[in-house]
Amino acid sequence: MTAPAALTGLSAFPLTPIRDGSLDEAAFDGLIDRLVAAGVDSIAPLGSTGVGPYLSVGTRAFVARAAVERAQGIPVIVGIGALNQRDVLANASAAEEAGASALLLAPVSYHPLTADEVVELFRAVTSTTDLPVIVYDNPGTTHFTFTTELYGRLSELDGVAAIKIPGLPLSAGEWTQRVTGIREATAEGTAIGVSVDAYGAEGLIAGCDAWYTAIGGTLPEPMLAITRAAQSGDTYLARELASELQPLWDLFAAHGGSLRVGAAIAEHLGLVNGDSLPAPLRGLDAEAKRTVAEVVDALDLR
Repeated sequence: MTAPAALTGLSAFPLTPIRDGSLDEAAFDGLIDRLVAAGVDSIAPLGSTGVGPYLSVGTRAFVARAAVERAQGIPVIVGIGALNQRDVLANASAAEEAGASALLLAPVSYHPLTADEVVELFRAVTSTTDLPVIVYDNPGTTHFTFTTELYGRLSELDGVAAIKIPGLPLSAGEWTQRVTGIREATAEGTAIGVSVDAYGAEGLIAGCDAWYTAIGGTLPEPMLAITRAAQSGDTYLARELASELQPLWDLFAAHGGSLRVGAAIAEHLGLVNGDSLPAPLRGLDAEAKRTVAEVVDALDLR
């Protein structure tokens, strides 16, 4: 069974720019317009890059509507994860009303969740929406670790359509084994997407249906080039293009992930107005921003 179009190819995760404590609507619109112009396969606001859990239900509803309205028909996958199940369901309802194509659900928690609690969270969402739901496995932010067995349990729920797996430093053979194992453990037709940008190429080469890319929400074109090479079967080119971006991947590793680096890149390119992260998150310091700018300019990233 072929995965739905919204769950394949390059899914770009834009920032949600915050200025003086409120959404910078003009900057957000510009980021979405940039993704539309590049021709990404889907747009995914309010994920980890979009700092969804830091925003109110009302702001998230506004962001979902704005993204769909400006996407010009490109599928929009809206992140709905929140600490409280009531808010998760409210986010899902708002995203569906906005015209989203799919929902992205991370099991956000303060007290660690059990596997059964996660299953019941997904059951609650899938029982109240007709939209396909993507399992968002991001242990770096949620501190919840999925197992392949849990992927399988969730895939049996009507409405769970895809699994977003975190990238890992594996060999090509290990990547293929991992993706094959997940396919065997999950319901037929369940799409698999890879995240953690440094491993996007390897995940796609190993057979993942989609690349859920954080930096692709700010720099879509180089990520699209990697994706299209992998989709066409040109594994050499996909790996070569990914290798050329190693200085960028190194920045992510040095700064605890892509969020702060991505915000600094957006600032350097004039896509946002200064620091754009919601408090208490803070952007990189001046020295780190200079380093980011040097890498962006050296790689000619625009």
